[in-house]
Amino acid sequence: MSELSSNSGHRTACTTALQYSGNDCRWGRIPTQEKMSQSGDGLHTPGYLSWRKLQLSRAKLKASSKTSALLSGFAMVAMVEVQLSEESNVPQEMLIAFAICTTLLVAVHMLALMISTCILPNIDAVCNLHSISLVHESPHERLHWYIETAWAFSTLLGLLLFLCEIAILCWVKFYDFSTYAAWSACIVLIPVLIIFLAFAVHFYRSLVAHKYEVTVSGIRELELLKEQIEAGDAEGRANGMGLFSNTQIV
Repeated sequence: MSELSSNSGHRTACTTALQYSGNDCRWGRIPTQEKMSQSGDGLHTPGYLSWRKLQLSRAKLKASSKTSALLSGFAMVAMVEVQLSEESNVPQEMLIAFAICTTLLVAVHMLALMISTCILPNIDAVCNLHSISLVHESPHERLHWYIETAWAFSTLLGLLLFLCEIAILCWVKFYDFSTYAAWSACIVLIPVLIIFLAFAVHFYRSLVAHKYEVTVSGIRELELLKEQIEAGDAEGRANGMGLFSNTQIV
């Protein structure tokens, strides 16, 4: 089947296996995912859903790697730059809490960074091919829990530890000069921590609700498709029986 296109008196004949470039046509098959993204068909097929999960996993790993590298660097700088002396009146318990919180903060972010660094190149290699048919070659489905762990460590646990690190660092830094300054930092951080936790809970609840609505919508579309297929089969059988009866009468 061929298509004719005219422009300035020139006619060009191209088959369905040809791609247009102005008035010229060259051989090449149009990618399936490009057709699907343009027409909107097949958005709930297993391949397309797996491709969407692949893109989501890629975005999570990129965000985790950037956040973890940034916050772990801040924690290391804070630990190195803090100045302590033997005449310091900072309680021993506060120094122990500072050391433990800093170590946990760096360890958690380094773990998230390691997971992101190991998995992200394998996912990028498949994403850069821009082919849904190759989505099964990506390890994002098998390593799903590792990706979620890196995301949780970097965004939830890592940020909570970072807020605690700021509060403890203020006590260690200002205890010898002014306890009011240390208490002021804690008073400011308490509502920030409450807002952070409230947003985290609201965000995850909204995300779960959104996924539920999308799943319900997909199930409804599948049910409608099933009803249409069953109606078509029933109509085909009825037409077949009618032709069979007419053949017997003749």
